[in-house]
Amino acid sequence: MSVTVDQRSPGRTRRWAMLGASTLAQAAAAVTIHGPAFLIPSLRDQLGLSLPQAGLVAAAPTLGVVLALVAWGMVTDRRGERLVLVTGLLLTTGAGGLAVLGARSQDPTMLGLTLLVAGAAAASTASASGRVVVGWFPPRRRGLAMGIRQMAQPVGVGVAAVSIAVTAERHGVAGALLVPTLAALVGALVVIAVVIDPPRPARVEGDAPNPYLRDGYLARIHLVSVLLVVPQFLVWTFALVWLITDRGWSAAAAGSLVGLAQVAGALGRIAAGALSDRVSSRLRPLRWVAVAAAVCMGALGVAAGLDAAIAVPLVVVATVLTVADNGLAFTAVAERAGPFWSGRALGAQNTAQYLAASAVPPVAGVVVDRIGFAAAFALAALCPLLAAPLVPAEQEHPLR
Repeated sequence: MSVTVDQRSPGRTRRWAMLGASTLAQAAAAVTIHGPAFLIPSLRDQLGLSLPQAGLVAAAPTLGVVLALVAWGMVTDRRGERLVLVTGLLLTTGAGGLAVLGARSQDPTMLGLTLLVAGAAAASTASASGRVVVGWFPPRRRGLAMGIRQMAQPVGVGVAAVSIAVTAERHGVAGALLVPTLAALVGALVVIAVVIDPPRPARVEGDAPNPYLRDGYLARIHLVSVLLVVPQFLVWTFALVWLITDRGWSAAAAGSLVGLAQVAGALGRIAAGALSDRVSSRLRPLRWVAVAAAVCMGALGVAAGLDAAIAVPLVVVATVLTVADNGLAFTAVAERAGPFWSGRALGAQNTAQYLAASAVPPVAGVVVDRIGFAAAFALAALCPLLAAPLVPAEQEHPLR
């Protein structure tokens, strides 16, 4: 087999600048997708929604992501990363503006639909920004680089936690939705200025077989990621509500703690990526994270049920552990799928995760309403406990 590769190189400084731009793009998307979770108290107070109804509105962007991820991945594989990032972020900005209008009308249906469209547009960053990192960084630095890129999600959630709940209290839901709208616009402008598409091998007939037909490696990683996303989104969605309603914290104090926890989670993703480079494995650290998350969520459930003071530090630790797996799984999928399938494979990876994540807020809202936060936390520990033995570490190829 003979292929030619575009040998252009942007230089080390430009490569790291593109990592920063792709991280910013993903962070802006994270504010759009996860920010509405921090509107739940205001949706209840200002729009009169029940907790399950508010959870459903908060889950609307996640559902939009599910509907659009694979399509964005196909476009990324065929047309390139830069086009997808710019187009998606500009569409996110427009949809965010419509969501602001929906909030001002105080129509929950219109608000939910516009947030769904915003989430679908923001999904563009999931496959494309990850492919920028995989395409420009060598395997020996890819775990660290992808860990930095994957810190975008908890950083974006942290920005949302610090800003959105407080802004909604002071200026209403419509004012709070300006935060993700402006973030998406800034992300689009930075991508336009910095990002160029990474090189690809010249396509040869029969050179890009479907990796899903080869073995069950990618499917198992998708399943593991689905299980691990349940405690992650439970903590992301309801930690702030728990602190306010059960612990009596103010919105500002609760948002600040959740924001700091998300920053710690971002650093945890970098550490997990660097560890995977050091041990030359993405999946062994992934299994370690799953076991640690199961233990922590179980302990959090017990501590919350006993109203113990240690419950608050445990929710911070849980925030860190439940996000540490994403970069490891994401990198493993991209490396096995290859340059002609990575967009679709990463789209499938994120679709599976977000499909589960979109169900977490409304389902967990019902669970919390009926049996309380402590039981919800404890039940979530079962998911990483089931995930740990399913990690296909024995099928992992040596890093090259």
